[in-house]
Amino acid sequence: MINSIKYFEEECISKFEKLEDDFMKEPFKMAEYVIAMTEELHNLGLRMIQESLESMDIMLQKSPIRLKHWVVESHELKQLITSLGTVTFNKTLFTNKETGISEYLLDRILGLERNERITEDAEAKMLEEAVQTSYRRGGEETSLTTQVSKQTVKNKIHRLNFPKNEDKLEKKKEVDYLYIEADEDHISLQFREKKGDLTENENHQKNNCLITKLVYVHEGIEKEAPQSKRHKLVNPYYFCGVSHGKENNEFWDEVYEYLDSHYDLQKVKKIYLNSDGGAWIKSGMKRIAGITYVLDEFHLEKYLTKLTSHMKDSREDAANELRTAIRSKNKNDYEEIVERLEGCLKDEIGLKRITDAKEYILTNWTAAKLRLKHKDGVKGSSTEGHVSHVLSSRMSSRPMGWSITGANKMSQLRAYQLNGGDMLELVRYQDKDIPKASGAEYDVLSSTQISQSEKNRHGELGKYTETIRHSLSLQNRKIIYFNSHIWGL
Repeated sequence: MINSIKYFEEECISKFEKLEDDFMKEPFKMAEYVIAMTEELHNLGLRMIQESLESMDIMLQKSPIRLKHWVVESHELKQLITSLGTVTFNKTLFTNKETGISEYLLDRILGLERNERITEDAEAKMLEEAVQTSYRRGGEETSLTTQVSKQTVKNKIHRLNFPKNEDKLEKKKEVDYLYIEADEDHISLQFREKKGDLTENENHQKNNCLITKLVYVHEGIEKEAPQSKRHKLVNPYYFCGVSHGKENNEFWDEVYEYLDSHYDLQKVKKIYLNSDGGAWIKSGMKRIAGITYVLDEFHLEKYLTKLTSHMKDSREDAANELRTAIRSKNKNDYEEIVERLEGCLKDEIGLKRITDAKEYILTNWTAAKLRLKHKDGVKGSSTEGHVSHVLSSRMSSRPMGWSITGANKMSQLRAYQLNGGDMLELVRYQDKDIPKASGAEYDVLSSTQISQSEKNRHGELGKYTETIRHSLSLQNRKIIYFNSHIWGL
């Protein structure tokens, strides 16, 4: 850091003074002043990071602890992409005396995988952009001065693992009603297992459709503000993914685990499931006891429109008659009305449309009745809007093709972001293949671990560790901090 301070005193201060002087002469050029100042601060930051890394490497070279097991192999110039920019610095390759294996010990201490050249902060920036726009934009926003390829972004996303929600509440929430809403988005695949494996039907349409699933849990609906006409969900939590068979059961089990860990389910009067009645959604009802299925408004109105669209000026009257039959009468009354509507049609396409719509409502009869009665805490659903916002806006609203893995990871990443997940925490959650010397039990210890170990070992005397450390000079403290990591080698 000494060289960086020297550079600041000898170069930066004079540049800052000149920039300010120029700005005072031409105050209408504030933009130029800000841009130039940002560039100088940016260069200073990169220099400071470079010097810190090289100081660590020099301490490794000089360390008598390191000499017990490692010898210097070579010195190389390396680059590391950070969110601030690319840092170029000297790094030493060491060889283990017992195993003969070579590695960069600094990488191990920094927590970098073998051959990794992107820091965690840069990777977090990459994910923040890629989840919103595209792999290409994610690569461009990784660093202020450097971009990575969209292939690199894709590889990073494909390898993501996501933490389950394991928040332990001191006391579970008590609510009268809970709502689960479920729907799906249809996206296009580039391939299923390998390129070229998509088949075509007799109409030359490729079998390239994939369902991405959305489930979200909430406590109800409230106004965004007292006088607002807009509404919002109360404490929503999102689940997304691509799953089939056994995986679909695990998907719904995760939903139940969230409910059970956050709410006192014994105090909940009812849990409503709002959906269109898809098979994968209904199967979820079997994984969560006590769910009441309610047909969502969008799909109910969609099929009522199919039944009545040919009635022209009388369409709304016919729809109201159907709603009344569904709400407070029986299936026979409903089917009689549908027969009258069929009598107004002669073309086969129209008759098939009515038949399909009639069967859909009959299949979901109780769920449709509950929706129209709107009693016992039943609320309006917002599945279509949420599918558009959560999935479609990123995955299907523009022409794009996905792999199954890419679609699964991106949908999960969208849910993670909406749930307030921190991208840096997600990057740090990943299992990293940190190189370790084969045949030697050397663990990398953090300064926190070393400090805690000393406190535990010395008992009452350990409380004086912090006092002693604060009495040391800054330079000596840095050496002690870093040596705690070298001891782990």
